[in-house]
Amino acid sequence: MKAFKAPKTSLGDLDAEAAAILITAAADIALILDEHGMIRDIAFSSEELAAGMGEEGWLGRRWADTVAEDSRPKVEAMLRDVADRSLPRWRHVNQGTGKGSVPILFSTARAGEGGRVVAFGRDLRPLSALQQRLVEAQQSIDRDYARLRHAETRYRMLFQLWTEPVLVLDAATLAVLEANRAADQLFGRARRRAVRVFPDLFAGTMRERIQVMLAGLRATGRAEDMQAVLREDGREVLVSATPFRQENASLVLVRLTYRQGEAGAVVLPRAKSKMLRLIESVPDAFVVTEPDGRIVTANAAFVEMAQLGAEDQAVGQPLERWLGQPGVEMEVLTANLRQRGPVRLFATTLRGEYGARMEVEISAVSVMNGTGPCFGFAIRDIGTRVTMPARARAPRSVEQLSELIGQVPLKDLVREATDVIERLCIEAALELAGDNRASAAEMLGLSRQSLYVKLRRYGLGDLPGEMG
Repeated sequence: MKAFKAPKTSLGDLDAEAAAILITAAADIALILDEHGMIRDIAFSSEELAAGMGEEGWLGRRWADTVAEDSRPKVEAMLRDVADRSLPRWRHVNQGTGKGSVPILFSTARAGEGGRVVAFGRDLRPLSALQQRLVEAQQSIDRDYARLRHAETRYRMLFQLWTEPVLVLDAATLAVLEANRAADQLFGRARRRAVRVFPDLFAGTMRERIQVMLAGLRATGRAEDMQAVLREDGREVLVSATPFRQENASLVLVRLTYRQGEAGAVVLPRAKSKMLRLIESVPDAFVVTEPDGRIVTANAAFVEMAQLGAEDQAVGQPLERWLGQPGVEMEVLTANLRQRGPVRLFATTLRGEYGARMEVEISAVSVMNGTGPCFGFAIRDIGTRVTMPARARAPRSVEQLSELIGQVPLKDLVREATDVIERLCIEAALELAGDNRASAAEMLGLSRQSLYVKLRRYGLGDLPGEMG
């Protein structure tokens, strides 16, 4: 705190009335206390605040008796600081009213040599309301994001399930940015191969005609559908193109349609192995694979976790396409199944078809089916255990700690148990020492600095140089 350099000269003959006006203007609420901490006078910055606080019965009472029980040690500490002429600190005090308590930020200052003390208070209710609005706004943003994410998933699902080949092109370069599964099957290429230029998919002079059509589309915003012949198999398709914009980029949606009744129309795989109804409906994913890791059947939970539209999209595909690091986790799992038998609680990640990632645990077993072994994989999403901030769910008691059994790994339970015990010991030491940090640190065999670090970690009490 830096005081005035020459207050006697700069403030002049400042009388009690003028000092009272200055004190009232400097705070939302001001209390005049005597040397015993008794409230002798009160001032408010507005009539509305005075009516809301309901200060009746404060005069003549100890200030510590008018606040909430958890704020009394803070009031006593502020009065001790004034008596010791320590630097004033702002502290959060829950000031009692007739209808409960109001959060007030208080600081104290000595008024003259008669032992009088002035407590300056700032009403924290507007800040609390602002924080509440901020929380509500964040929740609204989270809900909007979830709706957007679900809408995108539905769009992706429809895009992949559409029986006609559909592609998304860059309007400037005509490069294929996205293609649905039907288009991948039609052109005989894997989805992860290098992007090709759309006109190259057609034969002979059809390339130039396609380029002319798309150039007209860019210039006028519309183009007539045209017949074209595919280079891969010589089949004839109807090419339809529609322009659209996304994130300031010009794109083209192209749809390829076969002639009515053509035998070469896209036929999606329909083989489906029946599973037990119980396994089909459990919330954990369950997958059966061949010895080479290709999926034979999968339940609805796996289809949802992998962001697929139907089980048909998974059948025949290698499980490692969605599981962990390709060529690593699946090799470890199958090697253990062959050599050591069942695998339990193998931790890895599962990648959704459209970019989602989640932490999972896998239990696997090998079973002989008459012609050879097949592998079964039970996959559980443990994202709810690991995505929450650790401190936000940190237990504060043994009862809360016991609720985490079965939800978090043992090593995390041990760490949380250590934190609970350490926190309880610090709280007990502070209580025995009457909130004297130096004595508490000595009881615990810690330095004062180490104790301050732990107090800050657990959010206990007010630390030096910080607001209460």
